[in-house]
Amino acid sequence: MPELPEVEVVRRGLERWVAHRTVADAEVLHPRSVRRHVAGADDFAHRLKGHRVGVPSRRGKYLWLPLSDTGQAILAHLGMSGQLLVQPHTAPAEKHLRIRVRFADALGTELRFVDQRTFGGLSLHDTTPDGLPDVIAHIARDPLDPLFDDEAFHQALRRRRTTVKRALLDQSLISGVGNIYADEALWRARLHYDRPTATLTRPRTMELLGHARDVMNAALAVGGTSFDSLYVNVNGESGYFDRSLDAYGREGLPCKRCGTPMRRRPWMNRSSYFCPKCQRVPRVSS
Repeated sequence: MPELPEVEVVRRGLERWVAHRTVADAEVLHPRSVRRHVAGADDFAHRLKGHRVGVPSRRGKYLWLPLSDTGQAILAHLGMSGQLLVQPHTAPAEKHLRIRVRFADALGTELRFVDQRTFGGLSLHDTTPDGLPDVIAHIARDPLDPLFDDEAFHQALRRRRTTVKRALLDQSLISGVGNIYADEALWRARLHYDRPTATLTRPRTMELLGHARDVMNAALAVGGTSFDSLYVNVNGESGYFDRSLDAYGREGLPCKRCGTPMRRRPWMNRSSYFCPKCQRVPRVSS
């Protein structure tokens, strides 16, 4: 699934091409893509019509488009294959086009939600006083958020009886870090994914946060990580940070730091990639 850098790339594209435009009409072509909008497809399309889109926002992996003067926002769930594309309205419909939003201006482009696997979708929600869709108000800030509290994160880690990678993927502690960037940050910090969080000193926590920020900013600079054609920006272009990965997907290849073959282990229905020399398995206390 797309992580913070990929979602931020999409958000920036929407800010450039969709913000401050007024919706002329919306068309839902597959009801599953608005299943989280409990009032149904017709209600979703009707509620968008005539409203002006504000500046797209993001928290972690969550992306939304506020609707000016409504107290509501369109929350986008990209799922495994969801794409928000800005296309000329004359362009042929994509094979997996699910939702189309047209605008009341002469720019000649429209917003399309394309989703091959239909795990994602769009839904309309009330917003909190902070401007978040109410259904994601519990999501923690992400490490690229200027208001992210490093010290509070460290104290939360020390209190939790969990391991470091589980903590990095806990959206109530820190948002936006998924499997790929967790493995990358842990490799850079020389931490094994099963290291108990209670053993992390403040300097080690700050070092880990620094590496998480560095790797995600590096991914942002090249459009995110795209392993296939499903992860694209609003213009349909893939990112290429996958060429710069140090850990994720490198099973059997030499560690870029010490040359030891990288390993992969099953982990929570995913995989963890690590260097057995640089990221030693934590000792089990007796």
